Amino acid sequence: MIASSAADRRTVLVTGATSGIGRALAGALAATGATVGIVARDTERGEQAKTAFAASTGNKRVELFTGDLSSLASVRRLAAAVAEAHPALDVLVHCAAVYTPRRRPTVDGFETMLATNLLGPFLLTNLLLDQIRAARSARILVLSAPSTIRLDFDDLQAERRFRSLTAFGATKAADLLFTFELARRLEGTAATANAVHPGLVRSNLMRGAPAPLRWATWLVSRSPARAVESILPLAMAPEFEGLSGRFFHRARQIEPPPYTRDPDIGRRLWETCAELVGLTEVFSRTMAQDSKNGLGVKERPDEG
Repeated sequence: MIASSAADRRTVLVTGATSGIGRALAGALAATGATVGIVARDTERGEQAKTAFAASTGNKRVELFTGDLSSLASVRRLAAAVAEAHPALDVLVHCAAVYTPRRRPTVDGFETMLATNLLGPFLLTNLLLDQIRAARSARILVLSAPSTIRLDFDDLQAERRFRSLTAFGATKAADLLFTFELARRLEGTAATANAVHPGLVRSNLMRGAPAPLRWATWLVSRSPARAVESILPLAMAPEFEGLSGRFFHRARQIEPPPYTRDPDIGRRLWETCAELVGLTEVFSRTMAQDSKNGLGVKERPDEG
């Protein structure tokens, strides 16, 4: 049970909040009385979700932020809007994810699953670090899965060989690597970063997958509302405060694939993502000292 007296002072941002787990979680967070920012690609669907949350929970502090995590420009606009509205951010939950059966490049030229499932969350998190550090005790949650796919840094965007399920699995492994590296870089601060495996959940995420796979997984999947019951405490409950660099399933810590714990691979992925999205490598493991000196993540200046 989340005490509303504590929750109603918090500000939370949820991506992918118009469907599936993201929508169920945003609604559950709104019910605690917290200020909830919902991120939606489509403004109309976002407004519908915002209205529904306010009606079902009585919470009028539900805010809509429009943003497409597959577009770097859109992510930057989203981060700017959130930063302008909220000087401090207590909880950031990355629920947005896509699966595409065929390779499709984004407007920035990135493979769509890589862009949406990894690069967008990476950029958004980094651009909101000042707001996250301004909170008394901030939490970052990244929904992922215990993927054992190993990243091919020579073909990270699957340009030479694209297999949809493998590419999707690679983004989930990358999410774990990103989360654990983020946790290492947050050491010495009041912010934490953890990964969450929601399990099999009924949603439209895998609607492009082969039919036998869709049918089989649907039969053994839980509803988003059931899945959120064990995710909500990770975002709000006091017993999870201060825990970082963990992987949770049903609110219990589980061990991720050993590959995703490798700090050298995590650092390499971080540096690769920073280069792809255009961030300078200022946010390092000395972040606690940097914070005291007023340093933070910066956009890479245009060349020429």
